[in-house]
Amino acid sequence: MTPDRWISALEQNVLDLSVPHRLLVLGAQADMQLTGFGAEDVLAVQGFYPDYKMLEARGLTVVPALPEGAVEAYDLALVIAHKSKPLTFARIAQALMALRKGGILMVDGPKNLGIESILKAVRSAFVGVEVFSKSHGKLIWLTRPDDLPACCAEWLGHPTQTEEGHLVPVGGFSNDGPDQGSEILIALAPKLKGRVADLGAGWGYIAAHILDEQAAIETLDLIEADHAAIEAARQNITDPRARFFWADATEFKPEALYDAVLCNPPFHTGRAADPALGQAFISAASRLLKPSGQFVMVANRHLPYEEALKTYFSTGRMLAEMHGYKLYQASKPKTARHAR
Repeated sequence: MTPDRWISALEQNVLDLSVPHRLLVLGAQADMQLTGFGAEDVLAVQGFYPDYKMLEARGLTVVPALPEGAVEAYDLALVIAHKSKPLTFARIAQALMALRKGGILMVDGPKNLGIESILKAVRSAFVGVEVFSKSHGKLIWLTRPDDLPACCAEWLGHPTQTEEGHLVPVGGFSNDGPDQGSEILIALAPKLKGRVADLGAGWGYIAAHILDEQAAIETLDLIEADHAAIEAARQNITDPRARFFWADATEFKPEALYDAVLCNPPFHTGRAADPALGQAFISAASRLLKPSGQFVMVANRHLPYEEALKTYFSTGRMLAEMHGYKLYQASKPKTARHAR
């Protein structure tokens, strides 16, 4: 296993730190190396459910969002860059506010997540910025000054609001409004009834509209792995039939099987397209449905999902192909079974 950049910097005496009492890690990753800091108290912040559960399994104290009272409370803060640059800067601002004066801020990220531009912005706002380059990425660190520059308030950002009044969290998918695939699914979705689930529900656009348009739905469960997104969905949807689950859709176990499952699945790991994500959602849908249930999924036209649909469903058809998307309907799940 290649050492994390901060471990290499410590081992090479490039990074000289006193042993911190309290360490804060924003964007903590499941397999990251933290013992090298020797901190007595570590708080990991991770809102992506699969990573959250793995960090928890390691015995770390982990929370989905930084507690509001964490002000000037930490000696050392490590920020892991995110593919969303606004979210990375929001994490940097949160970390600086959570650090004691004279505490050390570190920011780590690969080149393909824009760490060079992050370094440029940090250097324009702070003095004494240090850098360690390794493995196609950079570790940046600085001492937290007594007074934070005005840019920190700007970096914090705030949820955006769509034309329909829906809130989208900082760094959230489709933060300028719904993507066209979701609009196609809503416009052409068949009649639904009973228990329905939305896998990868995001901030709730699909669920909100389906609930508005289809009275025969008894309950609609929004299942989403991103904590900030599901919290935004709670604010965006007031329909009492909606229920909200912060969970990994590919492993979710419902109290009872569903009559229908909707899905506009994610298809990126970092910045790279990863069709396996959508295929995992198709597999999950077949497991979550009643034998008589139906699955409705929209996806980018170029993604290879037809074989997975044939693998997990006995029947299916394409309802539409338009604007670069395909809308599928499938039924008779091959792996349908009673929920445990």
